[in-house]
This record gives sequence, structure tokens and C-alpha cells, in this order.
Amino acid sequence: MLREFPLPDPLAGPAGRWLDGAAEVAPPRRAATVVLVRDTDAGIEVFLLRRHLTMAFAGGMHVFPGGGVDPRDSGDDVPWAGPDVDTWGRELGTHPEAARGFVSAAVRETFEECGVLLAGPGPAAPLCEPVGDDWEDERRRLVSRERALSQVLRDRGLVLRSDLLRPWAHWTTPEFEPRRYDTRFLLARLPVGQDARHVEEGEATESGWWRPVDVLDRYVRGEVLMLPPTLVTLEELAAAPDTATLWAAPRVVREVLPWLDRRDGRPVLVADLPVAP
Repeated sequence: MLREFPLPDPLAGPAGRWLDGAAEVAPPRRAATVVLVRDTDAGIEVFLLRRHLTMAFAGGMHVFPGGGVDPRDSGDDVPWAGPDVDTWGRELGTHPEAARGFVSAAVRETFEECGVLLAGPGPAAPLCEPVGDDWEDERRRLVSRERALSQVLRDRGLVLRSDLLRPWAHWTTPEFEPRRYDTRFLLARLPVGQDARHVEEGEATESGWWRPVDVLDRYVRGEVLMLPPTLVTLEELAAAPDTATLWAAPRVVREVLPWLDRRDGRPVLVADLPVAP
């Protein structure tokens, strides 16, 4: 299904230069994004961050927690429970080592950016509750890359719970952008006993829980900036009554690579979106 998206103002410069003949294409870096949701009396809420305006990628925009895959995320020393990396490779359309990296990065980045850790002492045990000064120190050391996720989990007798994540989408940054990411979007429900929080020293100026419909209303009014992957995902969340529906809904996960075109002399993004079965 073809769909057009208006180009956010911060991307107008690179888009114009590309359409005027710039041809250099940056290779995309692997990244993972987690769509963290919870049920409330008012319906589904999703955790969003607003990135600092000075950030080189998506500055000033509202995004889900996530970031680039660290080489150590793909190591076979990550303690693991739930669907194995071969299963994840099939689900994400990639080879098992890359799949391990995407899932591990999703868990690590969610902990780094909002303090939620999808890990526990075993496949059927209650999840850990990562609160306190010692856990905050672990989080900061992950951010600085002093520690790897595998080290944190092993030292604390925990395993990554891949069963708490669900493949959701696959978007690759358009070729005109100087920074590009091959990103897998994964869905996760907020674990019982944990809560997401704003990290003061992180990449976001603000963060918190939102009803998808409220964010979409602010987007229409021009009060919120979002890239197409965030916008499309929020529309999908807004159409569901609860997180169980999201978890059970059939998905088609294939790469979406938007491209530039012109409409009335202005650049627009065009994407071929998968259609749910």
C-alpha cells in the first residue's frame, strides 16, 4: 500500500540536495526500537521520548526507546530464555546472529533509556525489579559501554526474556539522509512491578506515557514532530482496544524503505507499507 508523508522541516535541506543530484548513500547501521505499551482504564498507553534538538538523528522528534546495535549485543554469551535466535531470525528476516543483536539491543536500549529491563532469573520466574543505586550504576555503565548486557545479566543470575518481545515492523532510513538505520521495531508490554521513567542525563528532553490518539492529535496540530515509522505505529496502536489485541494481531514484517518524490514542487516521502493479512 503506497502512502505519502510530509517531510519534517529538519529533513528539508538533505532532501532538497538529494533531489538536486546528490548521489552518495550512507550504509545503514543496525538498530532496534521498542514499542513499550501498557493497559489503562483509558486504553493503551505508549512510552515516548522527545529527543534533544541537537541530536544528529531525529533531533526534536518524538520516538520510541531504542538505538544502534552494539557488536557485543550479537555475542553468543547473552543469557537467553524464550524463542531462540533461529526463530527470531525467521521472524525478523535475517540470520540468527543478527537477530540476536536486534533482540539484545532492544532489551539493553529499553533499560538504558527508561529503566525497564526485560529479564528475570528464569523463563517462568517473575522478572527482576531493577531499582536502587546499584541498578542505576549498571544502567549508566551500559550507556557508557563500560559493561555489556551479557555481563550484567550473568553477574546477576538473569536471562534475557525474548518471549516478552514481539516482532512489529522493519524500517530502513531513506537513502537521502546522511545517518541511516536498518531498524527492527519490537513490541513489549510493560512488565508487572516495573515502570518506565525519564532519564535526566539521556538523549531525551522529556519522556512519558501517552495515549496514541493524543499524540496523533498533537501531530496534526503541528505540536509534535515524528518520522513515518513512529506515526504509522501510533496509528496502529490507536486502533487497538488493549495490548492483548496488539499481541494477537497478525503481522507482516518486511522492510519498508521510504523514497523521495516531489508534489507541487515540494519533496515528500513515499513508502510501500505492508498490508495485514
